[in-house]
Amino acid sequence: MPVKIRLTRHGRKRYAYYHVVVADSRAPRDGRYIERIGSYDPNTNPATIDLDFDKALSWLEKGAQPTDTARAILSYKGVLYKKHLLGGVKKGAFSEEEAEKRFEAWLAEKEAKIQAKKDRLANEYESALKKQIEAESKVNQERAEAVAAKNSELAAEVEAAKEEESATEAEAETTDAAADTVEKEPAETPEKEPEKATEKKQEPQDTKKAEPASGETSEEQKPEGETSSEK
Repeated sequence: MPVKIRLTRHGRKRYAYYHVVVADSRAPRDGRYIERIGSYDPNTNPATIDLDFDKALSWLEKGAQPTDTARAILSYKGVLYKKHLLGGVKKGAFSEEEAEKRFEAWLAEKEAKIQAKKDRLANEYESALKKQIEAESKVNQERAEAVAAKNSELAAEVEAAKEEESATEAEAETTDAAADTVEKEPAETPEKEPEKATEKKQEPQDTKKAEPASGETSEEQKPEGETSSEK
């Protein structure tokens, strides 16, 4: 029976993770499997791989054929390199101790590369975060300066309005005071003029009354003859 080491999909849309399984090549991709030997999560950076090293090596030695993605995972974890070293031991190219020593050196180098990548990503994230904070602080400072300038302009406008209002009130008070003085000064003069006018008008009326009416003569003006005859 042909056996393969492959991946089965799990998770949700756009956030999938996979199980590394040993299954019959004739079984569906996400169907039944013989044994689960690990997991693979590509959503992290670097990707998270959890693999049972001994079981994967055992199945490879039994003849299981990994798919392309499963082969990349096994190579990343050093399973394929360990199988290669054990093949050299079987052929007598070097001893088992030498094979173990070479594998430990390779594993240390691999771990150093992974750690360097993690550190680089962390530094990039920190630098990006620092730049973002600086940009945000700059924007906030510019906004604060703009608000302060606007507030100063508004304060200046309010002060100018107050000064203008006080000046207007002072001018109005001065105008009212001047109007009061103008009304009080000519109040006495017009009262005397009508009296004089009435006096002047009354004088000719008295003279008219003193004159005798037409056709009438006074006793003094009668002739002497008329007076004697009456006697």
